Amino acid sequence: MNDWPEGWSDENDGRQYGRGSASAQPESARVMRQVRRGRPTPPGQGGGYGPGPSAPPYGNGIPQQPSYTDGQGYDDPYDSGYNTGQVYGSPGGGPGGPEGPGVRGPRPRPNWRRRIKWTAITVVTVLVVTTVGTYFWADGKLRREVDLSTVIDRPDAGDGTNYLIVGSDSREGMSAAEKKELHTGSADGKRTDSMMILHVGSNGDTLISLPRDSDVEIPTYKGSESGKTFQGTGRHVKLNAAYAEDGPTLLVRTIEYNTGLHIDHYVEIGFNGFASIVDAVGGVDITIDKAFKDKYSGADFKAGKQTLNGEEALAFVRTRHAFAASDLERTKNQQKFLAALAHQVATPSTVLNPFKLYPTMGAGLDSLIVDKDMGLWDLGSMFFAMKGVNGGDGTSMNMPISGSSGGNLVWDKTKVKTLVNELNNDEKVTVSSD
Repeated sequence: MNDWPEGWSDENDGRQYGRGSASAQPESARVMRQVRRGRPTPPGQGGGYGPGPSAPPYGNGIPQQPSYTDGQGYDDPYDSGYNTGQVYGSPGGGPGGPEGPGVRGPRPRPNWRRRIKWTAITVVTVLVVTTVGTYFWADGKLRREVDLSTVIDRPDAGDGTNYLIVGSDSREGMSAAEKKELHTGSADGKRTDSMMILHVGSNGDTLISLPRDSDVEIPTYKGSESGKTFQGTGRHVKLNAAYAEDGPTLLVRTIEYNTGLHIDHYVEIGFNGFASIVDAVGGVDITIDKAFKDKYSGADFKAGKQTLNGEEALAFVRTRHAFAASDLERTKNQQKFLAALAHQVATPSTVLNPFKLYPTMGAGLDSLIVDKDMGLWDLGSMFFAMKGVNGGDGTSMNMPISGSSGGNLVWDKTKVKTLVNELNNDEKVTVSSD
């Protein structure tokens, strides 16, 4: 029996599209299966296209297919909504809607207050960790080699803090080529090329240069290495000879004895370290009032504003033979250059640039020799006080001189006494070096 509607044959089934009918008569209308609309008939109550039990929900691993009901289209949980014109489902958020599975709802507004809070916390944390790490790194690089506790017969400490800052001609760590390049020579041992007392107080900071040719008396002192006590004999020498004789502790002892001023901290830097700091900061801008040359230091400068590298800076602060006032003129140039250097180090281009800041700090800390009680806070206080003094916020002067004796510069005792009293009492300095 042929199950196909009238006019259809095996040769004219659904697989023969486009070949026409084998009958001479026109093909009658095709009869489609009756499609039932509505929900599927429950199992056992008939289903499919005629009475009888419907197919099981799953047979041979094939899932049950959706049915059609009442001409309403697919009645299944995955209806796309095209039949009702609602592509994304009903407004109530039914299946396929904004709240349906597989479809994201609107994104919540960003909580800017929360974001700003956590960003601030992160930034502060990074800054704290970096600061603490930098502190311990820098503190570990300080060379605390001078023991001021071995200095005997010291005057009482006054108000404020007194730093003795020494620039030595130490050639430590320098190669023969570097000695030649920096015009330092190859003398054994080390002497002082510059000495300054920096007083940091509440009534203004004061920087006092001590000429290396200053006439001083060597007092009774205790040897820094032998521990033996050497009695004073009233012997007078140039101030830098005290350093050459027994190093920093005898220099401190001699200055305290001849001034009555208590030295709280000691800071020393050598030739190579000084030049390295200048190079690390990228050179120092300075204005030279008058051109000068000096074959001993290697100086050869024209007048005007210029940028000095490490080699040129060292020549500038060491030159004395080119000046009629010799050492007194040199101390003025040293103070002038330190002002320019401090300004350069403190600029944002250095402080905010880690690629410049850390090399500068490293060069300075590697080359500094300080007393055993010196901390980074003390060193920072000294630096900013020196910057302020040379920037016009304090007093900068030479030790008052009254004349000379045998080539040595003699201090004005009356002015020195007044100066020391004002410093000890942390009063504003009224004494001048003129």
